[in-house]
Amino acid sequence: MAALKWLTPRRQSATQRSVEAGEAAAEAALATTPRPEDPAPDGAAPQEKDGTEEAAFPDAGDPRAAAFFDLDNTVMQGAAIFHFARGLYKRHFFDTQDLLRFAWQQAYFRMAGSEDPEHMRDARDSALSIVKGHRVEELMAIGEEIYDEYMAGKIWPGTRALAQAHLDAGQRVWLVTAAPVETATIIARRLGLTGALGTVAESVDGVYTGRLVGEPLHGPAKAEAVRALAASEDLDLSACAAYSDSHNDIPILSLVGHPYAINPDSRLRRHARAEGWRLRDYRTGRKAARVGIPAAAGLGALAGGTAAAVAISRRRR
Repeated sequence: MAALKWLTPRRQSATQRSVEAGEAAAEAALATTPRPEDPAPDGAAPQEKDGTEEAAFPDAGDPRAAAFFDLDNTVMQGAAIFHFARGLYKRHFFDTQDLLRFAWQQAYFRMAGSEDPEHMRDARDSALSIVKGHRVEELMAIGEEIYDEYMAGKIWPGTRALAQAHLDAGQRVWLVTAAPVETATIIARRLGLTGALGTVAESVDGVYTGRLVGEPLHGPAKAEAVRALAASEDLDLSACAAYSDSHNDIPILSLVGHPYAINPDSRLRRHARAEGWRLRDYRTGRKAARVGIPAAAGLGALAGGTAAAVAISRRRR
């Protein structure tokens, strides 16, 4: 994957650690993507339509087109890192003081509707210390349980329908998130998506070291991950779509030919309107004002942690 970093141009805002994090995420995602002959994943329930006639998108039949979805507040209500923390607390991974801190961060996230880098960094560091010394397979098994307990009911049906529209058009669909790649991979598989790009934590002989590979997959690092995956999979980014709620994801939205602002924060909403990007809002069961070409598929809008299992790990021996 190291050879991928110079294949396509990038914005100057990406740091070397962003590049390393993005390439590690792409490598982990490809390593965990099911082969075509593998059994179909569960969770691909039919979605309701809202009855609105809209332009046909996505276009079927383009093998170089794909879609990339942010997770927190785009596909899922709240942040995966905090839902995961609730599950770890239930299993006595940490004490009440830690839980209260996670709860405050989750409350802030829900009220603000956007990511606060300081809060996310604090949650990441706390979770890395919690999982240090635990086996990767242990956290993967727990992640499956936590998805059923806390995450399955938090999926926005409207965004899920948009992802299904891309799958129905024969396109690959990836989650792109700062959540651990292992947690993101579980969610992607349960939703019937192609795979996930997420933060990669280091492990040695299957045990977490408490260190990350590069940095969290956030902001410019997400764009680096998509860039690396596109180079490896021969994707045409101008034919690809990306969906996010946060202004922090403007780098990835700017990278593709079909950017969408989903449940946008105020800064992303302003930027999307200025750029003519499409908007959708599923938080109140209503559509946001749409800009430019109508949003994908016209599918309906029913309203609807991590840090721990941070990613398929780069093994160092």
